[in-house]
This record gives sequence, C-alpha cells and structure tokens, in this order.
Amino acid sequence: MTRIPTKPEILDWIAANPTLTAKRDIAKAFGIKGAARIDLKRLLKELEAEGHLEKRKKTYQDPDRLPPVSVLLVSEPDGDGDLFARPMEWHGTGVEPKILVIPRASDPALGAGDRILARLTLVQADDHHYEARLIRRIGTNPRRLLGIFRKGAEGGRIVPIDKGSDKEWMVASDATAGARDGELVEAEQAGPKSRIGLPRARIVERLGDPSAPKAVSLIAIHEHGIPDSFPDDVIGEADAQKPQGLKGREDLREMPLITIDPWDARDHDDACYAHADDDPKNSGGHVIWVAIADVAAYVTPGSALDREARKRGNSTYFPDRVVPMLPDRLSGDLCSLHEGVPRACIAVRMQIDAQGQKIGHSFHRGLMRSPASLNYEEVQAAIDGAPNERISALLEPVLKPLYAAYAALVEARRLRQPLELDLPEREIVLEDDGTVSSVSFKDRLDAHRLIEEFMVLANVAAAETLIAKESPLLFRVHEEPSPDKLESLRETANAAGLNLAKGQVLKTSHINRLLSQAAGTDDAELINISTLRSMTQAYYGPQNFGHFGLALKNYAHFTSPIRRYADLIVHRALISAHGWGNDGLRPEDIETLEKTGTHISDTERRSMMAERDTTDRYLAAYLSERVGDEMEGRVAGIAKFGIFIKLDDSGADGLVPMRAIGAEYFHFDREANTLMGSDTGMTISLGQRATVRLAEAVPVTGGIALELLALDGKSLPKGRQSPAGRSPRRKAVKSKRRGDKVKRKVSRRR
Repeated sequence: MTRIPTKPEILDWIAANPTLTAKRDIAKAFGIKGAARIDLKRLLKELEAEGHLEKRKKTYQDPDRLPPVSVLLVSEPDGDGDLFARPMEWHGTGVEPKILVIPRASDPALGAGDRILARLTLVQADDHHYEARLIRRIGTNPRRLLGIFRKGAEGGRIVPIDKGSDKEWMVASDATAGARDGELVEAEQAGPKSRIGLPRARIVERLGDPSAPKAVSLIAIHEHGIPDSFPDDVIGEADAQKPQGLKGREDLREMPLITIDPWDARDHDDACYAHADDDPKNSGGHVIWVAIADVAAYVTPGSALDREARKRGNSTYFPDRVVPMLPDRLSGDLCSLHEGVPRACIAVRMQIDAQGQKIGHSFHRGLMRSPASLNYEEVQAAIDGAPNERISALLEPVLKPLYAAYAALVEARRLRQPLELDLPEREIVLEDDGTVSSVSFKDRLDAHRLIEEFMVLANVAAAETLIAKESPLLFRVHEEPSPDKLESLRETANAAGLNLAKGQVLKTSHINRLLSQAAGTDDAELINISTLRSMTQAYYGPQNFGHFGLALKNYAHFTSPIRRYADLIVHRALISAHGWGNDGLRPEDIETLEKTGTHISDTERRSMMAERDTTDRYLAAYLSERVGDEMEGRVAGIAKFGIFIKLDDSGADGLVPMRAIGAEYFHFDREANTLMGSDTGMTISLGQRATVRLAEAVPVTGGIALELLALDGKSLPKGRQSPAGRSPRRKAVKSKRRGDKVKRKVSRRR
C-alpha cells in the first residue's frame, strides 16, 4: 500500500525544492502512484485552503506582484542561453521582477524584442522571481485545427474532424511531433497560405486515441460549432489595448473590494465590499459595493472584438479548459480584477435596511485595486473560526461586515421566496493526463450564497436604473411554467403522496411548499428534478416579463461581462444612461436588441449542450472501469424504449433498455408516465429506488447502459416466459385513468 506523506513532510519538500512544486513532482518524490494521487491532491488542496502553500510562495503577501497572465518583453539570452523577460505593465513600488521564460518543445523560437502573452508562476529562485509559459507571441495568431493524423511516406496529412471542413492539411516529416497514424492531433498552420496544393500544418499536441480523455472537450467544441480560435484582427485589437487610467473615473483604489471565486477560477470579474450604514435614518442597515470589470472600456461597439464577442455570445466551460468570449489579453489580464493591480470597473453602491430590503443605489465608473483574491473555502473557514495567515488581517474589517450584510439579505430572500431547488452541483476532478480521478458533489457554503445574493441585488439595481432612465436593455427573462408542465408536476407530486396547490395564480412560494414537503424523504430528489423539468428556459430579450424563478419583476445580467455578451450590453446601456463616454449603446445596437437577445440565448444553449455532452463522456470514461458492478440509483425518466436511472455515487444517467427490464411486455402510459408489466401488473414509476448492474459505458458517445436488478429493494418478478425466439406477449393492461375507467390509488404521507 502506498504511503501518503504527512502535511509537514509535504511542506518540508516544497521548502527544500522551490522549483519542483508541481503535483507530479511531489508524487514522484514520495513514490505516489495510481489511485493514491487522489489522496495527495486532497492534501494539497487542504494545504492551499489553510494558507501554507501560499504562505511559503508568498503569493498573497507581496503587494508588488504581477497578474497571472501578463504581456512581457523578451530580453537577450544570457550567457547560459536562458531567456528572460520583463513585464510591459508594472505598478509595484519595489524592484521590477525578473522573469524566466520556460519554453516548450512546441513553442516558436523567441528572440530579443518579442512581445509575448504568458502565464506566470511565482517562484523562489536566486536569479528570477517568476517563470513564464508562453500563451502566444503577440502579433501572430496561427490558425488552429483538430483532426486525425494519417501517416504518409514523407510526413502525413491531417483530416479535420470539423463537419464543415473537407480540406486536408499536409504535415512535413519534421512537423509531426512523433504522431502515430490514427491519432487525434491539434495542429496549427505552418507558413504562409499557398494558392496551389494543400495547406501545410505542424502538429503542436498529440491527443492520442480520439476516445482518450484529452480529446473529450475538444470533440464537443467542434461538434457543436463553438468558435475556439480568434481571428487575427481580434487578436490584434486585444494586443493593442493598454490599461485604463484614472481619467474620467472615480478613485476606488483604497476601498477593500475583494474577489471571492472558486480556487481554480480562470478570471475574476466581480469584487465586493460591505460596511454598516452610518446614515442615522437607516439604523441597522448596510452599504454593499459590487464592482464589475469594465469590459466596455476595451470592447467598443462595432470593433472586431465586439463582433467576435457577440458571435460567441458567452464563454464555454469544460472540466479541462475554457473557450473564452474574449482573448486572453482581456479575459485573463486587463479585464480580470487581479489582486494588487489597478483595474477599471463599473461599481454599484447599494443601501439595504436591517431586513435586507434595498432602499437606494447608485452606479459609478471607477478604478479599483483589490487587496486580495480569495476562494470560497478559505473565506468560509475564516468565518467558521479557522482563518489562514493571509486572510486573518481581513477577517474583522472586510469579511465579517460582508457576512453581516448577507444575513440581512437572507431575511429579504425568505420574504421574497425565490425557487429553492436543492440540486447539488457535480464536480469532475481530472488528473494531469485528462483521466477522471473522482466525481463528487460540491458543498454549498454560505460563501457561495453570499456572492450569489450580492450579484442578484446588483443585477436588480442595474435593471431598475435602466428602466427609470428609460434606456433600452436586454432583460434576463424567466417565464412561469406552462399549464401542461405544471399539471405533470402536480401528478408526480400526487403519486408521491404530496400536494401542489391548484386553482390559483402560481407563485414560487407554492412550489417551495412542495419542495419543503419532500425534503428529507425518499422522494426529495425526484420532486426537485421534476420541478426543474417543469420550468421554462430562461432567455434574453428587450421586453421585461420578469424572472419567475427568482421572484423578481426586474432583472438583467450585469455582473459577468467577461463571459456573457448580455452583461456587456447592460454595461453599455449604463454608460449611455449616465453620460460616461462614447462607448455606450449605439442606435444601431438598440435597433437589433431583439435579434441579439435571440442569438445569445441560442449560443447559451449551445454551450450548455456541449458542456453536458462533455460531462456525459467523462462520466462514461470514469465508469468504464466498473462494468459489471452493481450500483444504486433512482428512476429519473421513463420512455417507451426504457427507463433512465440516475446513479447515486456519480449522478450519471444510465439507460435500462426495455429488453433489459424483464421477460414480460411493458406498456408505456404516457399520461401517467409509468410502465406496467403485462403479466405481473408491476408498475415502474418515477422516483423508485433501483439496483442496477453496469452493462456498458462508452466514452466516445457518453452512453451508459444498465441492467435492472431490483426496484425498491425487491427483485424483479420474472413474469410469464415467452417461447424461445419470440417477443414477450403483449397483454392488454389497464393503466392510470385511461378513459377514466380506473382510478389510481394514492397513499398520502401525513
């Protein structure tokens, strides 16, 4: 059995080996292999949350530090041939940091004077402060493609997997990167375009078997037509951007606006601060500030950046990568509210009373400097009495006032009664090679809820301001469920012995009452999923029909302009409404708002489908090693071709095809959403507990096939066997309310 090192041993290793602190380096040092790497990853995350790793790297104590993505100017190689660079943007008061560029084999050759966009890692070394990994050389933007490599006598060719591309690419023998025939590869254009012959490419990454883990999200990106490379003019505009200064802005740099995000956040587009209201007319009230990256200052209407952002509509997130709406120079640098560097923002100051009701707000275009970039876990740990060293100084002046304001908002939320669905978020954790190391459900912390409530309040303030100023905008619309879907939910509730009020104007409080009845029972998950399925899909539009799920009359997305085009539209509307500059909404943008809303609603759905397909493939790959195992789950869907089971451990959905349910014929009652056995009369309905055997898991398609063994703890009846070679006999079955001949019996819980 592999021995897992203790936390002190890990910290001692990092202290003694400051340049060998990657997970794989630590695993190699302690001889950790296979499944034991999961335990190592857990320990490292705990050390990070406790602040020990950050403390030793001094990442958060040093105010003079660079953003994690920066533009660098490459210097001449030194006597040893090492390549160093200096930052193009430096706001510190100390000595300008020295940066060592660490090239990969696939990187282009760099020379003195080259400007590069790079990802930085803070290190402890004698002759440099950071190590840089090239993202790309500024001024170059080679076309990328994904395809299958076919080996030839002199190199080979790449067959793109894009459905709309039938042109192959030639690969020279010295540009194959050792790829084998049939491998999935990522390549980029090599050399200038030629009018004759096939275009040429060089392979930059081998992804192996097309069904391998690293290929999963890339295939989804291409299948769903998500743009994953930026045109040259877009990159050129992004590279030309310079940091916004204080001119025309309020100076908010002394305000302790902190960011709180997941530990692996790729960007930071919102920051917050709160304090007790000193207005004697608002005793017990609070002032909440929410500052959002001023993306509109960089992405101006009609620009190439604007056209590309609108085309994409939003960023798309996968377990192993992100396809951003904006290039790295903006999304990871100038528009990301990094700690310790000045950043342009649009902020809203909101007053709430002691009961959490908003009594006033105002918007401001400013320049901020965040004192800390924190993650949810360490913030919650600090509030719960275990602050790490880097967060302890912020506990009293910053964190506790935030939570005091949040406590008031909780009371306002209770009165408003937004939809209270309990659907845990699934987290897929990947190893370095792309394989799934674990699947779990994220804990919902008060830190998560705090940020959500602050963002909802800011979104409401944006919508109310623009309505008051009679400015056009895009609302986030969520209409109430249709009568048919409500009736289906009502029948599901009745079958579980629960009740959903009928014959009155539907409010979220009525549905919350149903969810509360189900809480803690075996039917809780079923009722939550059925409620979610009964809801309409939210969309963007210039007409205000309210947000049913949040129980709000006025709602617009304002808080994430880095990753949503709708928020950028709202920012521009605020700029125009306040007269802050000429980068607001244009008349032609106003005329096409409805069309824009429809388009970005479609791109949002496209991203959701791609993300879901990717998750399905990762889950199938994760479960493929457990074929033949018995598992527990619950009936989550019923169709004429079989039943869907949601597995408890992973949350994956698997299909039990009709032929694998039993030896008898099962009649599908669409109205009752049940299956009934022709011989035994056994009824299969939503929410039943199920024991299944994993029959098949196909990573390429994401398909999971199951064999049903038992329902509600009882083995399946065998039914009447049919003669060999024949299908089970179709016996007439009386089902729920068919022609109102038979009434279904319902046992209600009291």
